[in-house]
Amino acid sequence: MRAVDEIHAGEDFYRRTHNQMPGATSRYVRANPLPDGRSSYQFLADQVPDARQVLDLGCGDGSLLAVLARSGATGLAGIDLADGELVTARNRPELAGADLRQGRAQELPFEDNAFDTVVSHMALMLMADVEQVLAEAARVLKPEGQLAISVGLRPAPGSGRALFLKLARPVLFAAVQQQESMPALGDRRTRTREGLNELVEAAGFQAVSWTEVSPGTNATPAQMWQSAVDSYYEVTFVDTRQLQNLREEFLRQASQLAEEGPLPYGARMAIATTQLG
Repeated sequence: MRAVDEIHAGEDFYRRTHNQMPGATSRYVRANPLPDGRSSYQFLADQVPDARQVLDLGCGDGSLLAVLARSGATGLAGIDLADGELVTARNRPELAGADLRQGRAQELPFEDNAFDTVVSHMALMLMADVEQVLAEAARVLKPEGQLAISVGLRPAPGSGRALFLKLARPVLFAAVQQQESMPALGDRRTRTREGLNELVEAAGFQAVSWTEVSPGTNATPAQMWQSAVDSYYEVTFVDTRQLQNLREEFLRQASQLAEEGPLPYGARMAIATTQLG
């Protein structure tokens, strides 16, 4: 288990960042649909078509819960560290009756056996003490309840996303080291099927069903840049001049690659589903 101070530092960083940029995740999702036109929110919701009483861990601005509401879910709840995100969630017409709370997924303020489905979109992978999060998810689920999550994966080789990371990593790392120590976020085991199985099975779930998808496959170099910037917390530490220089170099190299043929964006995520028992 990570030290308490380290966990608090990570959660404080997450809270500050999302309060400064509420809705950034949902803007990224809308800008990067899957090849069939669905958002990753919709794809995740489609994996649990019978969900009715649903809890979203790291619900953000409520975008996923709104999709689930439109799909027929009626008992909706969410928890998030950032109260700035929850302001938007509470103003969504689809979530007028939802139970939305500011708090930690490691200490869920909900009764045992309260939900038939727990979901989490690109959030579980950033949480500390994932074993405790999954134990809490199992506690609030009804027998044979289902869990559905999405996690980010490494970008496809030769893609715009891979180019961004190649160019940005040295700049982002230096900025973080110079300005503020960015806490380590999440548990790497959540980003592989084997690691996630280890975690969920220890909490009483079955082995996961694992589907990999690629959002944002059709994009210009400028769109690739903006999507990448929107999805990396480290960018908040980079000053305007550094970011502009990085942008110019990315656009130059990405445009050259695009002249040789279509340049895929290359972002990848996995949708994992399982159930208790």
